[in-house]
Amino acid sequence: MFAPTTHVLLDLDGTISNSSPGIGRSLTHAFTECGYLAPDETTIRDMIGPPFELSFPKHGIHVDDIEQVISVYRDRYEDVGLFENELYDGVHEMLDALRSAGHTISLATAKPQDTAVRIIDHFGLTDYFARQVGATHGIGVGRRTKGEVITHALSLLGVGPHDRIALDHVIMIGDREHDVEGAHLNAVDCIGVAWGFGSHEELAEAGALTIVEHPCDVAAAVAAAYRAHES
Repeated sequence: MFAPTTHVLLDLDGTISNSSPGIGRSLTHAFTECGYLAPDETTIRDMIGPPFELSFPKHGIHVDDIEQVISVYRDRYEDVGLFENELYDGVHEMLDALRSAGHTISLATAKPQDTAVRIIDHFGLTDYFARQVGATHGIGVGRRTKGEVITHALSLLGVGPHDRIALDHVIMIGDREHDVEGAHLNAVDCIGVAWGFGSHEELAEAGALTIVEHPCDVAAAVAAAYRAHES
């Protein structure tokens, strides 16, 4: 009997790498340059993941200033901030285990795609990924939300929106509620990871299939998810 390919979609920030130093310093630079108070650590942590145009208004940025703050942020981040970043322990082993299990691995991140590709290349991980999909740059146009990124990734992987068998062999791995919600908008399950920027409560309330504590737990959680679908 034909066995569908299992596609694992991986988030980047908070799942593959700890990007908080570079993002935090770049946000502090952007906020202060644009006349706002520097964000504290809790605020920075909350803003990592979703598109800034969604998170900035919650933290005092006037809607008319969003594009300027993002532009100033990108000036610093694209120069130095993206390299102020480190892989989580166990990520290489996680990727090896997923690949050894025969899964197709793709990146699905709300970070701009060209930036994400640079980071993956910086860490020497490019060969693990069949596809690397991120957001587009324009605010309010193209791919901005995690749901839109996942939709595009599925299209590139040849998984149709009404192909239930294929969709049952796709799973998202991420650390924030928007990873779970974006997966669900595409009729895909999401495994939450506890080492990133979201909490257990955030992931559970969003409806994560399960929550794993360490990258070494991911491959087994993916296998369990597909045993559940097949039972």
